[in-house]
Amino acid sequence: MRTIPGDFLAIDRKSRARTISRGVRTRPAAERICDFDDVVIPLDPDTAILEASRCIQCPDPAPCMLACPTHNDIPSAMWLIEQGKFLEAAKLYRQTSSLPEICGRVCPHEQLCQGSCSQNKAFAPVMTGALEAFVADYERQTVGVEIPVGAPSGKRVAIIGAGPAGLSCAEQLVQMGHQATIFESKPGPGGLLTYGIPSFKLPKQVVFARVEDLERAGVKFVYHTYIGKDKTIDDLFAEGYHAVFIGVGTEIDAPMEVPGEDLPGVYKATEFLMRANVAPELLPPELREKPIVGRKVVVIGGGDTASDCLRSALRLGAEEVVCLYRRTEKEMPGGRHDRELAKEEGAQYQFLTQPIRFIAGENGRLKAVECIRMELGEPDAKGRRKPVPIEGSNFIVEADCAVTAVSYWPDPTIGQTTPDLKTDKWGLIIADPETGATSRPGVYAGGDDVTGPSLVVTAMVAGRKAARSIDQYLQSLTAA
Repeated sequence: MRTIPGDFLAIDRKSRARTISRGVRTRPAAERICDFDDVVIPLDPDTAILEASRCIQCPDPAPCMLACPTHNDIPSAMWLIEQGKFLEAAKLYRQTSSLPEICGRVCPHEQLCQGSCSQNKAFAPVMTGALEAFVADYERQTVGVEIPVGAPSGKRVAIIGAGPAGLSCAEQLVQMGHQATIFESKPGPGGLLTYGIPSFKLPKQVVFARVEDLERAGVKFVYHTYIGKDKTIDDLFAEGYHAVFIGVGTEIDAPMEVPGEDLPGVYKATEFLMRANVAPELLPPELREKPIVGRKVVVIGGGDTASDCLRSALRLGAEEVVCLYRRTEKEMPGGRHDRELAKEEGAQYQFLTQPIRFIAGENGRLKAVECIRMELGEPDAKGRRKPVPIEGSNFIVEADCAVTAVSYWPDPTIGQTTPDLKTDKWGLIIADPETGATSRPGVYAGGDDVTGPSLVVTAMVAGRKAARSIDQYLQSLTAA
């Protein structure tokens, strides 16, 4: 239900629906491929007010709220923005979201809130994502962001992983009065937000500003600490932590298992994006040099990571960048908006194409990729039509660099080093989807390490849910 009162029935919905959207503006493609800066031009207050006034205030339950994994009160936020009450709108978002400045930028809005907007039926949807980011940024720039801290409970929680799930869990726990310490294997915070999403989609400073909010609220960050190798979950309990949350994501690139995959010039997506997009001081020494892309680059895969790699390769100076995907564009799992931006910037796509071999040149580096044409057969277990090779259709694609962005696997280390922690056959942690509780008392988990590769927003929601359950668990320890 909406939290902001108002005579919504009295509004002129037809007039609102016919108000022309100015849309979200981006920098010219020829300009933006020369750097890794944000491609989006921020909204100004007048444009934000106009865009929010296009919301027709659908009756409860509003489709946008239902489609949002956080169930943000979007209609009320639009009403506040329309009145110029940007700070109030920001506070409303922060009631249900731990990362509004981030989700407003990286959520696949066309598949979630904006995709469910009733304006889609005849007009352009309300730009809900851009408005969420606008008010969160406005709040930070005008009055700053402070996380309220609860009365100290005396309880300590160890959080493994400084990605969206871990950050959100910590943000909730400190408001409940618990001490949260985040252990991160990398040199810096953010997880996927820093090391996986390029700065032209999510500027690093947006992530670091949210981390600074957490630090001011008392959250401690311990870097260069790989739980499962440097110390175990049992060690954390022995050090006096009362509960543990695991939010390590799925950061191991799945292999293609084709000949030549280990050739110089063939990169896994994670390494490629880290080396291309992250400042050297936030990387381990072996990853501080930029990738060598040469003139021609191929990227294999159809998700958002593939789009990120295509666009990064163009910014690294590649002249020809091609995505190879074994299905058609209709079956691509990645967001359409990112693909359109990639096409604007010069990326090309070859569909129904499956790489089967990486070929070395005389210098031992990659020089070409052998591919085979595909056709779509019967649907697979997920309902997507299965690609089938066309016999004798092999062909060669020249390439100086190839990036494989096909899928991600969980890191099995924590499961292997934590007694009584149940995982499935792929290594994902088995946890209750509503509470995050695992088979090990006092140990909770959420995000991609439970669900497999998913969205930033769903990991954030999982961290918040687990925090509520951890709070109840800690209270039970006090009562006992």
